[in-house]
Amino acid sequence: MTKTNAALSERDGQENETKGLRVVIIEDFKLTRVGLRCALNTNPDIDVVGECDNAVLGFDVIARVKPDVVLMDLGLPEMNGLEATVKVKESFPKIKVIALTSHEMEDEVLAAFASGVNAYCLKDIDPAKLADVIRDVAKGVCWIDPQVANMVLRAFPSPENMTLLPSRAEVINRIPLTEREQEVLKHLVMGKSNTEIAKELIVSVHTAKAHVCSILQKMCVNDRVQAAVKAVKEGLV
Repeated sequence: MTKTNAALSERDGQENETKGLRVVIIEDFKLTRVGLRCALNTNPDIDVVGECDNAVLGFDVIARVKPDVVLMDLGLPEMNGLEATVKVKESFPKIKVIALTSHEMEDEVLAAFASGVNAYCLKDIDPAKLADVIRDVAKGVCWIDPQVANMVLRAFPSPENMTLLPSRAEVINRIPLTEREQEVLKHLVMGKSNTEIAKELIVSVHTAKAHVCSILQKMCVNDRVQAAVKAVKEGLV
């Protein structure tokens, strides 16, 4: 572990000395990470107790310091923020996760909430507003940046159009996934890797990868995130 990463967890075990809400930052750009820490620590009720530049080490930090809220960059190396959020929620369901991103893409927004994030923030958010979002999310509020809120609302049908939606059976007939592929798709929606899917289904990684490729082809999508979003939107899972 580098000197920087070693310093990230030096607050371990000091829960009694924190000012209030305990926050961990997982962000691969050091300048952004430092800026977030400095801005948030000006609030008397918020304390950044850990930070990291990737999700793998970040998960270890989270396990040690048990924060109230995690600020999760979605574009992380090795393991992306969506996969990391799924893992955090599985292991620590009470911890709140705020997605941080510079993108305004519909698929990413929907995939983020499907993975379990509690809030979706663009990185140009005002620091004071981010502090308010952290406080609200810690209380159980779900928050989405107003700049992308309308985009998300447009992705869902209005009540008057609900009757026009195809049934799940109709969708399955149109996208003829095998029973095994439907199982794999469920794991895709949960953000699991090919290795994790192989372990869950007791098959080889090569077989899991082949199923994923077949699913992407049948669903006419380019990647796993698009497949997960389409599966959720069309009721395949």
